[in-house]
Amino acid sequence: QMQLVESGGGSVQAGGSLRLSCVVSGYSDSAKCVGWFRQAPGKELGPVASIDTAGGTSYADSVKGRFTISQNNTKNTVYLQMDSLKFEDTAMYYCAAEGGPCRGRYGGSWHGITSDFGYWGQGTQVTVSS
Repeated sequence: QMQLVESGGGSVQAGGSLRLSCVVSGYSDSAKCVGWFRQAPGKELGPVASIDTAGGTSYADSVKGRFTISQNNTKNTVYLQMDSLKFEDTAMYYCAAEGGPCRGRYGGSWHGITSDFGYWGQGTQVTVSS
């Protein structure tokens, strides 16, 4: 059973930065694609960024140029560096993993869908004050 645990959320002023971490354990070698999703109050869970085992990355248009997804050498921790944070980035952030290649990469952006991912973390809250 694969397990994912997020950390690094918190409160920050607009323009600030945060770095989220997602530790993948238990058959982490099976995680071929790890993605970050977020859910703002009253909104649906939506894609943020994804990374595959080859290090290929893709981003939602709303975060492109501000967020960076990366992974450590052992590929059991995925990071989401969030810079130039905006009020509208306020949300619960979740990491998710799937055993297949990253899907939803087209048009130069990531359009990942939740049903493609079988393993989820518990989420970490990010609050940006304006």
